[in-house]
Amino acid sequence: MFGGRGTAVAVASLLLMATSWGWAPAGLAAGGGGGGGGTGGVLCTGHSISTYDPPLTLQPQETRVHTEAQYRCTVAPGRVVRATGTLDGVSPDASCLSVSNPGLTETVRYADGARSVIVYSGGTSVHAGGALLVRLTGRVSQGRGAGQSAQRTVLAQADQLVTECLASGFRGKSGEAQLEIQP
Repeated sequence: MFGGRGTAVAVASLLLMATSWGWAPAGLAAGGGGGGGGTGGVLCTGHSISTYDPPLTLQPQETRVHTEAQYRCTVAPGRVVRATGTLDGVSPDASCLSVSNPGLTETVRYADGARSVIVYSGGTSVHAGGALLVRLTGRVSQGRGAGQSAQRTVLAQADQLVTECLASGFRGKSGEAQLEIQP
């Protein structure tokens, strides 16, 4: 579909879009964080793996989305903890070209015993050259950062060849994720 140069241009464009959305390096979270609500921010970065059931094809269809993430989270100035995130939900019109993301919920479990439950109410996704850029927005409903806004940004590559979209469909994607809970 795209030549090597076209894919490079598409991925570079997605990276530029990610930086314009506010992708930040780890360590820039605002203070606080605490085990409960707290008033500080949390910034997590790491690796994310998503699976789709049924696999994504060119035909939009209702699809279950399941994501597992491994994060390093800055929960207070100079305080970094490991965390895992599990995200589940249903995309009503998912395809290889776009994944709508209403109604997804992520539970983040921090190594210090705290957790955050995040309900994502909106999102956008852009596919280009086998890469996918997803941005979810929502609010922390329970735990660390309760009541605060949250956004999750993922830059993913297909775990399969682009031509699989025409055959059996995409079963999953993996990539780099950033989760930000904002005070």
